[in-house]
Amino acid sequence: RRISSSVAIEVVYPPDLKSGDLMATWLIYGANGYTGKLMAAEAARRGLQPVLAGRNAAALNALGTELGLPVRVFDLKDPTALSVGLEGVSLVLHCAGPFSATCAPMLEGCLAAGAHYLDITGEISVFAHCHAQDARAKAKGIVVLPGAGFDVVPTDCVAALLKRELPDATTLTLGFEAGGGASPGTTKTGVEGLAKGGQVRRNGQLVSVPLAYKTRTFSLDGRPRTAMTIPWGDLYTAFVSTGIPDIETYLVAPPRAIASARRANWFRPLLGLPVVVRFLQRRIESRVQGPSAEKRAATRSRIWGEVRNARGEQRAAEIDTPNGYDLTVTGALGIVQHLLKHPVAGGYCTPSMLMGAEYVLSLPGVRRVSHG
Repeated sequence: RRISSSVAIEVVYPPDLKSGDLMATWLIYGANGYTGKLMAAEAARRGLQPVLAGRNAAALNALGTELGLPVRVFDLKDPTALSVGLEGVSLVLHCAGPFSATCAPMLEGCLAAGAHYLDITGEISVFAHCHAQDARAKAKGIVVLPGAGFDVVPTDCVAALLKRELPDATTLTLGFEAGGGASPGTTKTGVEGLAKGGQVRRNGQLVSVPLAYKTRTFSLDGRPRTAMTIPWGDLYTAFVSTGIPDIETYLVAPPRAIASARRANWFRPLLGLPVVVRFLQRRIESRVQGPSAEKRAATRSRIWGEVRNARGEQRAAEIDTPNGYDLTVTGALGIVQHLLKHPVAGGYCTPSMLMGAEYVLSLPGVRRVSHG
């Protein structure tokens, strides 16, 4: 155990693991959260030995003891503690949202420490902020890759695959259905986004639109699935990956949910009030647990992609994946392992830019759906 008296950070090593034993010092921040715990457990199973970090000392120490992994306790709001917390760290997998609040300080810490930055965000503003640090990341020789999980590994790879199949595509449509329910962090982020409304990309520019601006159907094993537009992260990342100027992203939802989303447009100013956001997020913390292991195992996700060029030529792709949280774990840890093993040029990357368009198809349980 090492406790710094000058800053608010505590570092704990289990009795059978010393700092010199680490094959590479990398860190999961928010390791005691829903997705962070899944990430830590699978990383330990793979023998990757991450440092478990976050603010909750009791929860982290219990998890560190369970998995036999070192722990660092520090708050992102304390720049000095953050600097000490990232001492000797070569890579951070950031799992503590909402990333609209936590990305900037952690990314600054990674730039100062020379550590690769990964997160599992789906927030467009976070992708934009990370992209704006591209030159700084190149100068430091670090990769900055937000969206290393279900947001946006599968959709980004589908977009890149379709761009390869139709290089002059001018429009891209992406849709997904993710079963099993959401974690507390995902749900709280969704509450924050309600007041911002929807977005699409037109002529290369992000354009604000109402919630559930458009609807359409996708086919799942011959059954129609209704879907509505949502401001998914690919409105930013797929444009960077492919350069396609017109992009729409859809979430499969029942008609009743689509009608509720459209009604919410009338209350958007109220939904953005801090007191309302805090009230809703407190309710989420007390009521939302995230899907159980059994629920994740019993549910899968489906991704659809379509591109079209100016001549009307079209290509489509569809992939079937495990539950989104399971894919988040395997997708992010695959990128972690790649960065720990291979020297790479620094800068902002999307998943397909760093790992290739086929990356998602290499993940456990993922397959491309054939239609004859």
